[in-house]
Amino acid sequence: MARTVINTGQAPQAIGTYSQAVRTGDTVYLSGQIPLVPETMELVDGDMEAQIRRVFDNLVAVATAAGGSLADIAKLNIFLIDLGHFAVVNQVMADYFQEPYPARAAVGVAALPKGAQVEMDAVMVLG
Repeated sequence: MARTVINTGQAPQAIGTYSQAVRTGDTVYLSGQIPLVPETMELVDGDMEAQIRRVFDNLVAVATAAGGSLADIAKLNIFLIDLGHFAVVNQVMADYFQEPYPARAAVGVAALPKGAQVEMDAVMVLG
């Protein structure tokens, strides 16, 4: 099955050997997004809520470039430096998603790229 690379200037450019997303058939695999501002490639200023919103905004940009939206996400993975921020994730996520919610995992990790506090990746199904 053919693979199509998804790329948009509306989300941070890859900072390593990966694509922003890859589509195979009706499935789109969105790479991990950290709270980078696309124009500056620097971490967003602000508190944890601002970081989580920036990550969701980055996912929105990649999903849109792939021809979908957050409503098409079947699986969302969330990586947090501090699982104490899980309640903030739930609060902000409610602003971006409606039922039926995607399947989801939240994982505590020791570190993330560029010193980010949160990272998310997703699997989106189109059609």
